[in-house]
Amino acid sequence: MVMKRENIEEFYRRLSEADPEPQGELDYVNVYTLLVAVVLSAQATDVGVNRATKKLFEIVDTPEKMVKLGEKKLTSHIKTIGLYRTKAKNVIGLSELLIAEHNSEVPQDRDALVKLPGVGRKTANVVLNIAFGEPTIAVDTHIFRIGNRTGIAPGKNVDVVEQGFLKRTPETYMLHAHHWLILHGRYVCKARKPECPDCIVADLCQFKAKTTVTT
Repeated sequence: MVMKRENIEEFYRRLSEADPEPQGELDYVNVYTLLVAVVLSAQATDVGVNRATKKLFEIVDTPEKMVKLGEKKLTSHIKTIGLYRTKAKNVIGLSELLIAEHNSEVPQDRDALVKLPGVGRKTANVVLNIAFGEPTIAVDTHIFRIGNRTGIAPGKNVDVVEQGFLKRTPETYMLHAHHWLILHGRYVCKARKPECPDCIVADLCQFKAKTTVTT
């Protein structure tokens, strides 16, 4: 069941009031390192990525420096992250492509971004939103869950949920919607034990299995 339009407006109004300027939790120093961090964050926690990239980003902040560092040394920096070997290969590959085809700059174009090794639609949307201020929704497991639980954007796959959010999120809230949703899913609307009694939008939510005591 899809949430009523007036309730969606109120849903975002409350999240906005509680956190007017939401921020992503990945650490980065420029657009390039943001891209690298987002690629590394696939199937990993932001905390784990930040721990691994703290020293890396002190010495590497451009595609040229990353290529010079090389896959072997990069691997040693990120070996605590899941799928680190594949991710290291992708980061070197995308760095080489940025140098060869984009003048070492991260392109502000989804089609160009998804052609980079290790960059899918979700990663591209995160970069476009955070780095370039584009009103995108990057559907991860948290946002997928919220779309279905709340009734704002129900769907059986991420593409349907993404389109649902893009269609139903009021324009006023589009810029920060991605962050509000992911933070809400990460800290309140958790997968196993959602903290419904402490949720500021619980009365608007369509989720039938709401918890009744704080967990």
